[in-house]
Amino acid sequence: MPRSSETLAPPTGAPPSPARPVGVLPPRTATAPGAPPVGVLLRRYRHAGEPLACVPVTEGLLNRGFRLTTTRGTYFLKQHLDAATADRATVARQHRATQRLHALGLPVAPPLADARGRTVAVVGGRCYALHPWVEGRHRDGGQLTTGGCRRLGTLLGQVHTALDRVMGAPGAAGPDGAPGGRDADACASADPQDTFRAIDELIRLVRAHRPRDSFDALAEHRLRERRALLDRHAHHRPPAASAAGWVHGDFHPLNLLYRGAEPAAIVDWDRLGLRPRAEEAVRAAAIFFVRPGGELPLGKVRAYARAYRRAAGADGAELAAAAHRVWWERLNDFWTLRWRYQLHDRRADAQFPAVSALAVWWTREYEAVREAFAG
Repeated sequence: MPRSSETLAPPTGAPPSPARPVGVLPPRTATAPGAPPVGVLLRRYRHAGEPLACVPVTEGLLNRGFRLTTTRGTYFLKQHLDAATADRATVARQHRATQRLHALGLPVAPPLADARGRTVAVVGGRCYALHPWVEGRHRDGGQLTTGGCRRLGTLLGQVHTALDRVMGAPGAAGPDGAPGGRDADACASADPQDTFRAIDELIRLVRAHRPRDSFDALAEHRLRERRALLDRHAHHRPPAASAAGWVHGDFHPLNLLYRGAEPAAIVDWDRLGLRPRAEEAVRAAAIFFVRPGGELPLGKVRAYARAYRRAAGADGAELAAAAHRVWWERLNDFWTLRWRYQLHDRRADAQFPAVSALAVWWTREYEAVREAFAG
């Protein structure tokens, strides 16, 4: 299991930081505040050896990850923290899914079982899981050849079809007895009136920020620009969509490790759920391929989308509708500004220029983008 990417990747998707190798955060020992109870955990995994070092490799809003070195090797230790996904039953369901996907030949890194056959360890009220360590690098769309874009689309299509096999049809109980269903939050489209109110509040916060800097000026400009775009395009709001199948839920460059030109492991399955599959395909492309100025290289998008459609059995109309919904999502989304001005968290600031420019460029090039996904 590699370093996790939960630090800067909310569900709506955003262009992540440039690809970088695992383990880039400053070293911190296992005795640091918030460190996991390594000794207690390893006593459950008798095959894992004695601890030598435990260094954090992720620390985000959802979960934390550590590179754990023992006398028997190197492991990825994941600490599940997100209230919505960190209960034992939910984590165990994610584990069963990855185990079945691995059995089907998908590049995933299933958890290791402890001496009693369990994959989830609960210590001090927190859930932990031990995974094999996977060496690899993250790659964004700029680092992929056209052939690599096709392989990426094929991989996501294979994930979606395999998930339907291992999780069961939507609305029915899956192989492990877990019920299917509909993720209503993921299927509803944003109401522009709510967005206008959010824009007004963010503008108020931006103008009150001191000392005012160039980021504040760009933020206010983009907010006013977006309000004008929404005012012109409010009648294009898409209808509610029905969940079409099981998805990874957070498919982007920091959740995919490469070894050379080939994907080595898809990680971080915390948002596994029922949502429109084609929307995940479009959203992932918008994250993988966005350029710093907000443009998408449509040749790469087209190669990726065609490969996805073949692997997933999706048609052009499905991708066209998904592209429309994700475009609308981008017009109504301000996650980077919410982090800065409402959560007082600036880790996403570097992503704001590309994220905000993408919505504007996509609106201007709407038909070309639609054709790239559907043609």
